[in-house]
Amino acid sequence: MRLPRRPRLLLPVAIALVAIVALFFLFSGIYTDFLWFDAADYTAVFTGVVLTQIVLFVAGALLMVAIAGGNMLLAFRLRPMFGPATFGGGSGADRYRMALDPHRKLIFIVGMGLLALFSGSSFSGQWGTWLQFVNGASFGKQDELFKLDISFFMFDYPFIRMVLNFLFTAVIISIVLAAITHYLYGGFRLQSPGVHASRAARTHLSLLLGIFVLLKAVAYWIDRYGLVFSDRGFVHGASYTDVNAVLPAKTILAIIALICAALFFAGVVRPGGMLPGVSFGLLVLSAILIGGVYPALVEQFQVKPNQQGKEAAFIQRNINATRDAYNVANTEVETYNAQADPTKVRTDGDTSVSGVRLLDPALVSSTYEQTQRIRGFYSFAEPLDVDRYPDANGKMVDHIVGVRELTSPPEGQDNWINRALIYTHGYGFVAAPGNQVDSSGLPAYDAKDMPVIGPLVNSTKLKDPRVYFGEDPASAEYVIAGGNPNNPQELDYPETGGTGQKNTTYTGGGVPVGSFFNRLLYAAKYGEVNILLSGDINDNSKILYVRNPRDRVAKVAPFLTLDGNPYPAIVDGRITWIVDGYTTSNDYPYSQSESLGDMTRDTSSDRRVIAQQPSDKINYIRNSVKATVDANDGTVKLYAWDSNDPVLKTWSNAFPGIIRPASEMSPDLRSHVRYPEDLFKVQRYTLSRYHITNPAAFYSGQDFWNVPNDPTQGTRNIKQPPYYLTTTMPGGEPTFSLTTTFVPRQGPNLAAFMAVDSSGGSGYGRLRILRMPSSTPIPGPGQAQNAFQSRFAGELNLLGVGASSVRYGNLLTLPYAGGLVYIEPVYIQVAAGGGQEPYPILQRVLVSFGSKIGVARTLEEALAEVFGGEQQQAPTEEGQTTTPTQTNAALSTAISNAQKAYEDAQKALQASPPDWDAYGDAQKRLEDALKSLEGANAQQPAAPTATPSATPSATPSASPPATPSASPSPTASPTGPDSQAGGT
Repeated sequence: MRLPRRPRLLLPVAIALVAIVALFFLFSGIYTDFLWFDAADYTAVFTGVVLTQIVLFVAGALLMVAIAGGNMLLAFRLRPMFGPATFGGGSGADRYRMALDPHRKLIFIVGMGLLALFSGSSFSGQWGTWLQFVNGASFGKQDELFKLDISFFMFDYPFIRMVLNFLFTAVIISIVLAAITHYLYGGFRLQSPGVHASRAARTHLSLLLGIFVLLKAVAYWIDRYGLVFSDRGFVHGASYTDVNAVLPAKTILAIIALICAALFFAGVVRPGGMLPGVSFGLLVLSAILIGGVYPALVEQFQVKPNQQGKEAAFIQRNINATRDAYNVANTEVETYNAQADPTKVRTDGDTSVSGVRLLDPALVSSTYEQTQRIRGFYSFAEPLDVDRYPDANGKMVDHIVGVRELTSPPEGQDNWINRALIYTHGYGFVAAPGNQVDSSGLPAYDAKDMPVIGPLVNSTKLKDPRVYFGEDPASAEYVIAGGNPNNPQELDYPETGGTGQKNTTYTGGGVPVGSFFNRLLYAAKYGEVNILLSGDINDNSKILYVRNPRDRVAKVAPFLTLDGNPYPAIVDGRITWIVDGYTTSNDYPYSQSESLGDMTRDTSSDRRVIAQQPSDKINYIRNSVKATVDANDGTVKLYAWDSNDPVLKTWSNAFPGIIRPASEMSPDLRSHVRYPEDLFKVQRYTLSRYHITNPAAFYSGQDFWNVPNDPTQGTRNIKQPPYYLTTTMPGGEPTFSLTTTFVPRQGPNLAAFMAVDSSGGSGYGRLRILRMPSSTPIPGPGQAQNAFQSRFAGELNLLGVGASSVRYGNLLTLPYAGGLVYIEPVYIQVAAGGGQEPYPILQRVLVSFGSKIGVARTLEEALAEVFGGEQQQAPTEEGQTTTPTQTNAALSTAISNAQKAYEDAQKALQASPPDWDAYGDAQKRLEDALKSLEGANAQQPAAPTATPSATPSATPSASPPATPSASPSPTASPTGPDSQAGGT
């Protein structure tokens, strides 16, 4: 039944409208992408990638259509002259042909279009492989097996494999399509007995099969070079079996495949299926026997009985290549005859650890939130970052830094105008020295508040504290800033007293959205009609998106793998995000391939939400680029930090001019450069095995190390992160470093300590490992943590009563006084009341050296306990003894004082706002009471009724307990880092 005329006309119109709308949305996505790159001044990247993708798409689509479509047309033209009945009788093919033949042109066009789309898309997705192939730079060193420059394996081999895969796919599709066409149009029939084919069909298919086998011969030859990535042996790289069995087998198979291809071609002139059958059988049999069975026999009967001896040379190649590829070949490993007894060492006024960082950036993030957030719509990153700034005397001190970022408008006010036009940015840089706190245990901020004040801000001359570009994942996808400078409407910061707000107008870069056309495009992009209709958007307005600094760098440099932890710094008076970029590859010959995610996973990376890397497996890495993103205007700059890296040279050839020389970095920026965390994690993972350079010792593996689990995480099986802190290596000066520890594969003792110079100076990147002597057992991090918790369980429980809990900070390990010292801050997490969330306050410092442990309010006091000899009892008159009655009275007084001090501290915290002066005074009185309690307990006879735990009703708590049993026992041990140490 025919449709009425009007519906028949409306259908193509509807289809056209749908196509126009789809094309418009496609165009808006591409063009707004161009506008973003143009605003960021990186159009060379956009045009370079897009043009390369277009060329590859067209080339891939045309080649596939030419090969597959050409063979399909050829099969059609070669159909039998007298039709499908050439071989007699009808078949099922006739029915299919009769159904399809009237529409064959349409089917061919649609089919080739789909094939072109998929093949072109697949080929264009390999734009990186193509650019590296045509721009590849030489490494200047050869592989051990083929004596070819490393660049062949890094840049040429992947491209050759890509082309071969494409050709294999094209030929296989051609064989299938040609066979179907010949079958449908009578070129051959599947009849009993055997297959009956016309001469034209047999010739055509024989040629295609011959080309396929010829490609297989080429693939066998190219596969020889892929042996340098083999994982057959004890380590990655060509093994004994690969070199002595697989390599000659691949050569023989390539020759056999050439012979088989010739036999297929011979089938063109010789009728019958004998030659193709013989060649196919020969190819399969040789692949099984020569390519599979022979190498397996060599591996089983020659290598496995003597693997250590057979593989020694190849293990050595792997060791050398892996150390080069992961840039650890120059690591300095030295034996450190660490002392374990503090009574046998002299500190001689050594102050190298007295200023060590105590604030844990992972814990004090919530402290920054509660004390410096100011308003609920601001937040700080978790964890915070570690950098260094000068103190009042000009000495560089480790600082815990963060920026106050905007999350979202206040609850109940989250509408489009507020989200896109008013709440556009965060405000302020907050920093505190890592080695000190105020009298209350809070960070001693030297940059704080809104507007920003403090000595650090004065010394760095911070010009603009606004943060339009930051890490907070909850912030709006885009904002529209600028507008009318004569009538500012963007919230800058709340005014004093909460009576109003200070407004501002953005003056930085971005994509202009003043024109109707641009507004229309972005309205389509974000599906938001208000962008098109709002009267607050004018010629000065700019839309800001892709505001995460890591995402911005990834967009302008898609060839880089980025570190998971960008950090803010005040550089030349501006808040600047510093992002470390890596060139990575999985094509370095003989190097060990590992998962980047597995190598970098630890406590700190678990806290961050990190985008999935394009390729997780790597066997080569360099910190080749230092990138910066201006927090105010979003300007991205890329600096060639490792200009000798051949991979970076390759990408610089592909995108000339986008990477600046490192000489253009300002001295202020260089002073804030630090060694990147992810690279250090990769290198410590590698060095846990590859510190061994002898193949026999590597094979035995008895001296392999592990990165210890983080002891502050209780039973969680997760690695301890490396820590930024200023440390002094033997024979050196205090240096800002990134440090980590190792323990043996079996055993809890400390095996080694590793540090890398992170100062940005001439020693930057110097990797040093202190190997512990096997004759002197040095406690590992887990042992030190257990000792801390066992030794001071009672006192820490007294601190963590009521609504408070004990939190252990980062356990730091440092070389000191000829040994290794452990330093750990202990926080009390308090609930301040008034709607505030709990946050930690530093209350104690734990120090361990060997078997000696100290605890005190300050690091200096704790060090004195460890290295100052035995603690002295309070002096008494000669011959005088302390009676039980006097002791019990002292205990009662101390407990009463502790109870009163604790209650006063809780009242100070619950005030609105909290009274920090009163809280600090109460904490000092609580400390004095606890010391008195400890001293009185030392005089107490060993009777159950005279211990503090026998008087639980007097134990300090958040409120007077209802029953004596409700109070915590001072001798109870915390069950974990976040355990509630108190009772009700």
